[in-house]
Amino acid sequence: MTTRCGFVALIGEPNAGKSTLLNQMVGAKVSIVTHKVQTTRARIRGVALEGESQLVFVDTPGLFQPRRRLDRAMVAAAWGGAADADVVVLLIEAHRGLTDGVRKILEALGQRTDGQRVALAINKIDRVKSDVLLSLTKEMNEAYAFTETFMISAEKGYGVEDLRVWLAAEVPEGPWHYPEDQIADLPLRMIAAEMTREKLTLRLHQELPYQLTVETENWEERKDGSARVDQIVYVARDGHKGILLGKKGETIKAISQASRAELEEFLGRKVHLFLQVKVRPNWLEEAERYSEMGLDFKDGNS
Repeated sequence: MTTRCGFVALIGEPNAGKSTLLNQMVGAKVSIVTHKVQTTRARIRGVALEGESQLVFVDTPGLFQPRRRLDRAMVAAAWGGAADADVVVLLIEAHRGLTDGVRKILEALGQRTDGQRVALAINKIDRVKSDVLLSLTKEMNEAYAFTETFMISAEKGYGVEDLRVWLAAEVPEGPWHYPEDQIADLPLRMIAAEMTREKLTLRLHQELPYQLTVETENWEERKDGSARVDQIVYVARDGHKGILLGKKGETIKAISQASRAELEEFLGRKVHLFLQVKVRPNWLEEAERYSEMGLDFKDGNS
């Protein structure tokens, strides 16, 4: 039996649907999905099996014009993930077409990919008519020599199987990197922090767009099979703490309950989740916060 295994980088503009596609490929929720752009920070890897092939997905942060240290570190992580991959999949939104942001990514692909196979996945195809899709496919393939083009709906699952089968044949022969039942190589502590951050983003997207981060400070396995998880939510200002706690602590309580329920479903056992909110005015400039998110602090300098 010949096994195959390889890394697949999903790249694209923020909110193109990379996290949704990753979760469809893997068949489980391993990447944070919100309606808010730029929610993926760490290079989350999801692991999917297709026949004798193991596909290791690198869900990179969206590629955009960086303005702050955190932005620059995220963009550096995205291109780092693409450079290390065996196959790159560029995801674009059908209804947005060839945007300026996509043009910049195509230019960078021309300079950065050295002999890599790059597939184009046109996402959200249910939002446009077939003639628009055909002309977009032509325009994109004239702008860059893609190895293959796929039309998909990551949310509804259309075309995802075709893409996975193609990727399975494209990755190199070799032993699998992960056990058969493993779906992500992120530590559980980080997955738990991402789940809480997703709930915070969904609940507070108006007030606190990017001014918070979550860290799992303690993870204790209990004799009864449950787990006690202590997390800290770092915010930049005192005012943010008040928004996060809400009237009589109702907001943080609701967020904690939602995160605990999802974590219990993910782990298949009882979880005792405790959230603390701390004000750290300069957390965006602290190297330790970046390493917790799987990002390189130094990449934010350039």
